[in-house]
Amino acid sequence: MIRRFLAVLAAFSLLALSAPTSSAASQQPVSGFIDAHSHLMSYEAFGGKLLCGKPFDPGGISRALVDCLDHHPNGEAAWFENFTRTGSPVGTHDPTGWPTFKSWPANDSLTHQQAYYTWIERAWRGGLRIMVNDLVANRQLCEIYPLKSNSCDEMASIRLEAQRTYEMQDYIDQQNGGAGQGWFRVVKSPDEARAVIGAGKLAVVLGIETSEPFGCRQTLGIPHCTKAQIDRGLDEAYALGVRSMFVCHKYDNALCGVRFDSGTQGVIVNLGNLLSSGRFWQARTCTGPEHDNTITPAVLPPELARWLPPGVNLPVYGPGPHCNTRGLTSLGEYMIKGMMQRGMIVEIDHMSAKAAGQALTLLEGANYPGVISSHSWADPSYFQRIYRLGGMVTSYGHGAEGFANTWRETKPLRDAAGKPGFGYGLDANGLGPLPGRRAGSAVGYPFASYDGSVAFDRQTTGQRTWDYNAEGVANYGLVPDWIEDIRSIAGPEFIQDMAQGAESYLRTWAAVKR
Repeated sequence: MIRRFLAVLAAFSLLALSAPTSSAASQQPVSGFIDAHSHLMSYEAFGGKLLCGKPFDPGGISRALVDCLDHHPNGEAAWFENFTRTGSPVGTHDPTGWPTFKSWPANDSLTHQQAYYTWIERAWRGGLRIMVNDLVANRQLCEIYPLKSNSCDEMASIRLEAQRTYEMQDYIDQQNGGAGQGWFRVVKSPDEARAVIGAGKLAVVLGIETSEPFGCRQTLGIPHCTKAQIDRGLDEAYALGVRSMFVCHKYDNALCGVRFDSGTQGVIVNLGNLLSSGRFWQARTCTGPEHDNTITPAVLPPELARWLPPGVNLPVYGPGPHCNTRGLTSLGEYMIKGMMQRGMIVEIDHMSAKAAGQALTLLEGANYPGVISSHSWADPSYFQRIYRLGGMVTSYGHGAEGFANTWRETKPLRDAAGKPGFGYGLDANGLGPLPGRRAGSAVGYPFASYDGSVAFDRQTTGQRTWDYNAEGVANYGLVPDWIEDIRSIAGPEFIQDMAQGAESYLRTWAAVKR
């Protein structure tokens, strides 16, 4: 019987999932997964030359999945790719891309396109029902990277990425019979999202993750924005379709202090904080249970001295755990209140422990459930408060064992709050690795999707076939394989909780009042 079942599934491999068509069905609880944090259009960010390849191109895949010109002929000049992949600026790779894909995409290749639209389609057919597409920018990284085709103004990047998202929706429509017929739909309300999912399609929510939203940087504590700018910025973002937003990202800004990075990446981001705000991170040894990531090394390398302006010295940090001395500013409070007035979801990831605690107190005072920690960048001590408010927590896309462990650790909090539903924030195209292979993984092909409606064989694009057991999540299309691997070690209860993720997000979103 099992063989017959798999044979039937194989016959319908990668066909569209059955979709309810009645309006009544669209009001029923949805079933499926949520990716609460990815970056489909980040190739237009950072000056437009840092990331290689696009999620779509009107000219087709042969134009979309090509390497950056400066990576040719053998990747020796791709110093940022080499550094983020191996820790050294020296290295080589095959830059061909389509159709051979000899070197990329790969789970640890951070400057190459990870989310081509047909790869997202494979994940959707495997159960993905909501994707939050965070429009992203970083002025400092843009100014430091020497090649550019786009402005370094963060809001200019945000506008362009929103435009590209709608263009991709139109492009997918064209591949599926015309306007409104595609499986990729940008949604602006929970009711609209529920209807889209009820029709068997992917609901795409626009978010913003940027370090200086609406120009709200600060220099030596002096803000570069006003309440009027924040109001205009929130109105513009809302008009673009944005419904979820970070208050700060990598650098202390005029709104809040940030949660630190550690290690080599932390050194680089700390330098960016100096260039952005005029100061290195200001840290103290934490006295409470909440804390930021520990700054390592505690003494920054002397090689950074050449970047310092006159009179500025390298900081020396005391013993950990470290807490950013900067919290939520009065302008930050104003922005969160403005987001609440507009019914937007507040992202507390990347806020310092101090700022996140203050933000949660503000949300609790207003009994506002629209809050999420989407990719493991908030102190876990705050998760209980998020769930009590009616908010949601989703985990960064760790390897299978790490993700399963995070699910187990957080499940008692969901049970206590009576709020089932878990999800992932894969951070695709966010300069972070996708889940790697798990030693001992044995995903058997073909395997069935979580609901048994689709069968998946190994993914093939062009001349390349990927095997999750050997390569992990080399691109977004291998997310169903990753979930199948986690199911094999975490069991059916894991799948049940994940399948309630999209519904949990919709209930959080629907509970906010504009």
